[in-house]
Amino acid sequence: MPTYVYQVITNDNSEGEIFEIVQPMSEDALTKHPETGAPVQRIIQPPLIGGKHSSAREKNMMSDNKLGNMGFTKYVKTGDGSYEKTTGDGPKSLSAD
Repeated sequence: MPTYVYQVITNDNSEGEIFEIVQPMSEDALTKHPETGAPVQRIIQPPLIGGKHSSAREKNMMSDNKLGNMGFTKYVKTGDGSYEKTTGDGPKSLSAD
């Protein structure tokens, strides 16, 4: 079921409370806040589609190969508290001392 975003309509044109609710697409849009009964309107949200700025792309951009090619050195913490290099030109390991 999709999550819809609603906003409370205020008399003074100030920004009302914004909340999300999960409801079937077959249901009509809410006209009143489910708890307070205040009038609400649905806020149209853009669809969440993977693309140039998707999290999968970010994960790929942070891969060891990409970071090394861009001149970065990446270290990963080991069990003994030191750091071991995974990519880049820096020293092989760093001490926790």
